[in-house]
Amino acid sequence: MKLYFIGAAHEVTGSCTMLSACGKNIMIDCGLEQGGNVYENVDIPLPLSEVDALLLTHAHIDHSGRIPFIVANGFKSDIYSTEATYELCKIMLLDSAHIQESDAEWQNRKNERSGREVVKPLYTIKDAEKSLEHFKPCGYGEYFTLFEGIQVRFIDAGHLLGSSCIEIKVTEDSKTTTLLFSGDLGNVNRPLIRDPQMPPQADYVVIESTYGDRLHGPRPDYVGQLTRIVQTTLDRGGNVVIPSFAVGRTQELLYLFRVMKEKSLIYGHDDFAVWVDSPLAVDATAIYANKKLKGYFDNETLQLLSRGIDPIHFPGLNLSVTSEESKAINSDPTPKIILSASGMCEAGRIRHHLKHNLWRHESTILFVGYQAEGTLGRRIVDGATDVKLFGEDIHVNAEIEQLDGISGHADKNMLLNWLEHMPQKPKAVFVNHGHDSVCDLFAQAVTEKLGVPATAPYSGDGYEIGENMVQTDVGRRVLCSKKSAPTRKASAVFERLYLAGLNLQAVIEQNRGGANKDLARFTDQILALCEKYKRD
Repeated sequence: MKLYFIGAAHEVTGSCTMLSACGKNIMIDCGLEQGGNVYENVDIPLPLSEVDALLLTHAHIDHSGRIPFIVANGFKSDIYSTEATYELCKIMLLDSAHIQESDAEWQNRKNERSGREVVKPLYTIKDAEKSLEHFKPCGYGEYFTLFEGIQVRFIDAGHLLGSSCIEIKVTEDSKTTTLLFSGDLGNVNRPLIRDPQMPPQADYVVIESTYGDRLHGPRPDYVGQLTRIVQTTLDRGGNVVIPSFAVGRTQELLYLFRVMKEKSLIYGHDDFAVWVDSPLAVDATAIYANKKLKGYFDNETLQLLSRGIDPIHFPGLNLSVTSEESKAINSDPTPKIILSASGMCEAGRIRHHLKHNLWRHESTILFVGYQAEGTLGRRIVDGATDVKLFGEDIHVNAEIEQLDGISGHADKNMLLNWLEHMPQKPKAVFVNHGHDSVCDLFAQAVTEKLGVPATAPYSGDGYEIGENMVQTDVGRRVLCSKKSAPTRKASAVFERLYLAGLNLQAVIEQNRGGANKDLARFTDQILALCEKYKRD
């Protein structure tokens, strides 16, 4: 049995791990890299047609965002997730595809003017739609047989509606080894969703470390913090602009704004407007109202629903879908709250709202989630005095605030506590999904505080696991160079070519024993293709 690390290794995004067991290749998560990355990731080590299943922890794009790409390039197997994850992926993958197409279209307009080659999107809306046909929704808590000798169970991770830890039991040579993938573990006492479920026994654990070097501190008074920020900003005549992840964080904030409205906590602005300006967030908010997903909510939310109270809708809530509606928000001088994606300010309508508000002394930019290195959100949080938006230099005059402790991720002590609640110590812990130094620091903490061997693999590191653990592959430690957008697009195209080559190898192997005449023709076609594209 082998565990091979591909993405989110010494990085926070692009989660992807491969498990080879019982003659099957199983991928756990398949995410997009977002923000700046430290190391170059290795390629998937086999043709995508030979990946026998994909297990998805949750719908966030850094865990799911490459699924349409692999489906478009040879993946033919089933994708297993919770029902809620599937429902969210139906909107998130299509939204991601729209962004890919829009970015390619924008780049091609520039390329046409400069005489550069046309680029293709990483994947299309059609690819995303096709990928959704592969999903097999599952519930929490029940084992199912993935393949002979392999059983799987989804456990509530408390990070996002439907988010999961994944338990995998592998039986080879009459011996059973249990692996546990944490996915992203959630913070505690958050609106709408339950706290993370404590882990079962496992021999090997793969755990995230997003906040593996910091503590959230005592549970903050979220409503109190929000009330202070909203009151002072509206009194100044400004807007509260909140870069918010469209799925999960936006709905949590709506829950808190409903409480503020219900208790009349804002004075002099009783009818203040809250705008959700993101088609994706609007669609996600509708999913949170889906009655068949009630089982994913916490007890407090279920009690509200039983009393006929909608936990995330209230007077003054406005949902913006069209571009015209979005533009009208900034045309209206009335002070307001604006929630818009993306959460790290890397794309989407939030950049327009920042352009209209960052320079205003009256306004507040409120950050409510993790800001990865290399993102615009991180630069603003770190104190940038000027930023560039749509080719224009914008001076930062607005108040910059962060809502303490509202992170969707468990902190260092929560992660350690989760591990500590295992009935017995695991044989080893693998630490991923954290910044370069944070992974190592958290692995060290696991070893020192829990007495469990822990390591932070790099992309391309592989391990034989079972009774013992032996490292079999040493990945590359190649630092990413800063690339222009065209270069990044070109790299994506090359990756498609590389994967096509792997698929070709698989097809060649499938033709072993074929008729000599057919093999000769196949060979001539391959050689002709090689000759055509050979570079001296």
